Amino acid sequence: MFIGVSSVFGQDAEKSLPDFNTAYELAYEGKTNSAYTILNSLAKEPTADNKTSILLASTLSWRGNFDKARLLFNTILSKEKDNREAWISAVKNELYAKNYATALGLANKGLLFIKEDKELERLKSLAFEAVNSIEFEDKGWYNVDSKVSSKLVDVEQNKKVATEDELDPSLRKTPVTEEKLKNRVAVNSSVTFFDQRFDPVTSNSISYKRQTKYGSIIPRLNNSNRVGKNGIQLDLDLYPKIAKGFYAYINYGFSESELYPDHKVGGDIYYNHKSGIEFSAGGRYISFATRDVKSITNSLGYYRGNYYFSLRSFITPSSNQLTKASGNILIRKYLKDAENYMGVNFGVGFSPELRQFTSGDQLLAETLLYIESQRLSFEYQFSSKNDISSYRTNIGVLRQEQSFDPGTFFYSFSAGLTYQFNF
Repeated sequence: MFIGVSSVFGQDAEKSLPDFNTAYELAYEGKTNSAYTILNSLAKEPTADNKTSILLASTLSWRGNFDKARLLFNTILSKEKDNREAWISAVKNELYAKNYATALGLANKGLLFIKEDKELERLKSLAFEAVNSIEFEDKGWYNVDSKVSSKLVDVEQNKKVATEDELDPSLRKTPVTEEKLKNRVAVNSSVTFFDQRFDPVTSNSISYKRQTKYGSIIPRLNNSNRVGKNGIQLDLDLYPKIAKGFYAYINYGFSESELYPDHKVGGDIYYNHKSGIEFSAGGRYISFATRDVKSITNSLGYYRGNYYFSLRSFITPSSNQLTKASGNILIRKYLKDAENYMGVNFGVGFSPELRQFTSGDQLLAETLLYIESQRLSFEYQFSSKNDISSYRTNIGVLRQEQSFDPGTFFYSFSAGLTYQFNF
């Protein structure tokens, strides 16, 4: 497992202080406690160099202290963006921690400074495969026979390293980080206030997510209260895996309440390219008591470093044969892993996923795209230390045209909180 530092240390170590040589040998013999003690002391010396800091960070990573290793790697790379060994070790730290999306972002970022590096390309390929393959969760990235990475040169394949089984049991990863948690329960609650005429709208939901080797399944129960009425909707999301790089999204919702559509069906096919670009195409069908609405949707996403950019559009034919469109732009920054992020979303028009609003006793269906609107929302999600639970908050503002008075607008302000528990 101890392959987080390039073999360049074998040459540099001979020119270093004996204490560094000793720490280097101890680290690669699997005696990370002793190596850490020496390196931690050396790193505090005024003459300490980044070579010592990199080995110290790698030792922390091998001990399972991924967060501390990440902080140290970030410190090193903020000063030396062209340090190849630091980039390689930082990416491997995220792979060990199973933060595959973060590892992919780091590898992409490292390749901006270290052009066409074979090892970074190999790690990038591994991270990309890991994002789309449950095999990596079962075996660990360093044990997977990768078709992509096997075509590249592993510059460390002949190095003598300690395997994970040779580690002191007390230093192995905790069960939480070692085994993927396949179940999640999420509870959400939100409220929307209006600047005129309308009473507040409250919405709640509870969902259960089950991760299988074929993809995810998420049944959900939605509840909404508006205009003095209470409604319930049954919802089901499926994310089946189709092939390498391809997956789908399928949704079905049913309700007998006038606050929700009678039926709603949606689906998308996604393709992830190894360059970090993601495409999707699909459609939505929503059936209300008085009308049906069909729309075509597509999206373009792009992963760059720790950032994700997404542009989605909805195209809907209207009854007067005019085609109406709406869309939104999402920008998200991932923090330590895919479960920790912040983002901003801007949209124009109404997309089929938006909640409904009311005007007096009139229900403004969520698919009336001819009603002009602009919306802006912010989101922030963070997880607990043991990654068992996570929290997501969001706030937003909407400017929407009055359905009964074209050219006049009202504003609404919303806030929500989601709690997620993994097991």
